[in-house]
Amino acid sequence: MRLLSGLSLANNQLNGAIPTCLGKLLNLHYLYLDRNYISGSISTSFGQLSDLRHLFLYFNNISGSIPHELGNLYHLKELYLNNNYLTGSIPETLVNLKNLTDLTLYENQLNGSIPREIGNLTSLIWLELQLNNLTGPIPASLGQLKSLLHISLYSNQLSGPIPQELGNLTSLSTLHLAFNKLNGSIPSSFGNLQALEQLSLQNNKLSGSIPPELGNLKLVEIEMTNNRFSGSLPDEICNGRKLEKLLVGYNKLTGRIPKSLYNCSSLIRVRFDGNQISGDFSESFGVYPYLNYINLNDNKVYGGISDNWSKCRNLTTIQMGGNRIQGSIPDSMGNMIQLVVLNLSSNDLVGDIPKEFGMLTRIEKLILSNNRLSGIVPQELGSLAELLIVDISMNKLNGSIPSSMGQCSKHFFLNLSNNGFARKIPVQLGGLIQLSVLDLSHNELTGTLPKSKVFMNLSIEALQGNKDLCGNVSGLKQCASESREPTRKRKLVLVISLPLLGALLLGVLMGMFTFYCHISKSLPLTQLVNRHKHGTNFFSVSTFNGRETYKEILNQTEEFNEAYCIGMGGCGSVYKVKLSSGNTVAVKRLHSSSEVINHNDFLNEITALTRIRHRNIVKLLGYWGSLADILSHETAQTLDWMKRVNIIKGVAYGLSYMHHDCSPAIIHRDISSKNILLDSEYEACVSDFGTSKILNPNSSHWSNIAGTFGYLAPELSYMMKVTEKCDVYSFGVLVLEIIKGEHPGDIISSLASTSTEEVEFTDLVDHRLPVPIPEIKEVLTSILILAIKCINSNPEIRPTMHQVSNNIAGIICDVYKSDNAV
Repeated sequence: MRLLSGLSLANNQLNGAIPTCLGKLLNLHYLYLDRNYISGSISTSFGQLSDLRHLFLYFNNISGSIPHELGNLYHLKELYLNNNYLTGSIPETLVNLKNLTDLTLYENQLNGSIPREIGNLTSLIWLELQLNNLTGPIPASLGQLKSLLHISLYSNQLSGPIPQELGNLTSLSTLHLAFNKLNGSIPSSFGNLQALEQLSLQNNKLSGSIPPELGNLKLVEIEMTNNRFSGSLPDEICNGRKLEKLLVGYNKLTGRIPKSLYNCSSLIRVRFDGNQISGDFSESFGVYPYLNYINLNDNKVYGGISDNWSKCRNLTTIQMGGNRIQGSIPDSMGNMIQLVVLNLSSNDLVGDIPKEFGMLTRIEKLILSNNRLSGIVPQELGSLAELLIVDISMNKLNGSIPSSMGQCSKHFFLNLSNNGFARKIPVQLGGLIQLSVLDLSHNELTGTLPKSKVFMNLSIEALQGNKDLCGNVSGLKQCASESREPTRKRKLVLVISLPLLGALLLGVLMGMFTFYCHISKSLPLTQLVNRHKHGTNFFSVSTFNGRETYKEILNQTEEFNEAYCIGMGGCGSVYKVKLSSGNTVAVKRLHSSSEVINHNDFLNEITALTRIRHRNIVKLLGYWGSLADILSHETAQTLDWMKRVNIIKGVAYGLSYMHHDCSPAIIHRDISSKNILLDSEYEACVSDFGTSKILNPNSSHWSNIAGTFGYLAPELSYMMKVTEKCDVYSFGVLVLEIIKGEHPGDIISSLASTSTEEVEFTDLVDHRLPVPIPEIKEVLTSILILAIKCINSNPEIRPTMHQVSNNIAGIICDVYKSDNAV
């Protein structure tokens, strides 16, 4: 073994620490241990491997610091330590490695500064230090490394100016300095970088003008978004005819659109948004066969929309809001069948919405708000099955709201406000069960609101300013037909209240029946009631014929066959039963194994339910199944991202109501996916109040532990004091489960101790569903960040459910108000 010249154990399942005896293999030329599960630290004995040329330890779980003894490996050519958990600073001794060509230390937790004498690595070709916590300046000595092809220093905390000396790197093809704290201007010496293809400077504090010398380069990618650059873009910026990405959004750029862009047919992605760039829109852009994304939002572009855009056959996103674009929308835009996002808001557009838009079968986001569009909304828009977001507010549109819009079943956001829409609201809109935001305010709508869940909880702000609307919304006048028909109103009250009361009474019967089975099969029901009369007066609720109803329940459930079970709680199992009366109810059957405990829990549940009136708290009117059941089967694919967001929102609203709108407050204590029931429209309802606790402000909140393992707040293990923050923790776990599609398990502990910036979105989503579009991804990411706050180990730091529900509502609304998709 001492004569061994090479050892390759890469891409296996190796774990544990690296044996120190490897340091005795003095003839090793290469050591490949990459892509395993190796932990522990890098042994200092590696410094004895004086003949080593290649050391690959990347993609492991190695921690600790980089041994300074590695600076003794004078023959080393490649050092790959990336994607580990290394800490500490980069050893100064590494600058002694004169033969080193590749140095990759990225995606660790390294800190400190880049060694000032890194310029001594005269053979260096490839340098990757990104995704660490490095601070200080970029060493000017880097400019001495004439062989460098690639520099990646992004996502650190580097500061100071970009050294002029980098302009000496005439072989450099890639320079990534994004996501740091760099300031000053782009060195004019960059004009010497004739081999440069990728220049990435976004998200820094850079300022000044963009050097015109950049127009002499043959750049493929320019990324300068989110800085403080001023002045105009070089007219020659695409003279090399190779430019694919031009991302300069959110700076202080002025001047006209560069002339060379008209014939820059290589373009794939363009961002000018958030500047003050001007120019004639119809004359500045040509035809781009590869372009898939363009964002000109919030500039000063004027002129009309050219037919050229309809010839860009790969264009999926057009963001042109907040400019001075005039004229009408060309009918030819209806030919852009690949289009997913179209934003022409806040311009000076006039005329009709083209009926040809009905051919945009892939479109998901249509924003035409704040223009001067007129005429009727084409019925053809109702055929756009993928449409999620529609905002045509603040125009001069008239006529009726097309009933066909009710066919767009994926609608998530619909704003028709501030137009001249007249007549009744189409009842078909009531079928848009995915809607989170609906605004019909300031039109000339009349008549009765459609009777559906969509309109049930609308605020008056979403309906105000109409001509003659009426309905059961606070602040809106009641319809005359309803006030003249008290009989119908009483029937409506009965329809709403009787199923709930019936469910409660049936639940009572199940409790009595379980106790009855333990005493005697011949004991009269009245005696069972009397037996508990000193404990509570609950059993004297009603004199309904319990025995007959119970027989019907046995018959309908085939004597409580598991096929009818829709959920299980700490107190009993819940069954779905359709009675001969036509009512569908949920019946809870108490477990018989712990009669006293469950009896008390059941009384808690009944007491809690009789106090609560909220759409997202169980009403026991018939359910499709529990959330846990649906997520655990292939039916989870029916819960698309929008439905999952609505479920999260519903649970948050329900808990907020229990904690902050009930007096005294009610703590559920067993929030989990098995206790969230979904109705036929996927509306979430919190169920199983067997372990709930009504907070008495004049008593202690200490209690026995209750709840479901995996959802329990950690503080319950050392202090059995129940607070609302216990529910908040369980809610956070539930949110992670809904988005991930399964219980997060051990991820919870790592998330609770990790900054939200380090969370990988792909690790937290359900891969059974398609990748979410950017707008939905933004919502999911924000909700995930909120969920991570909810599972903080310190209950004092967790938000309240009132804050959570408000945040979720804000997240949903804000993403639709924003037109700045990346």
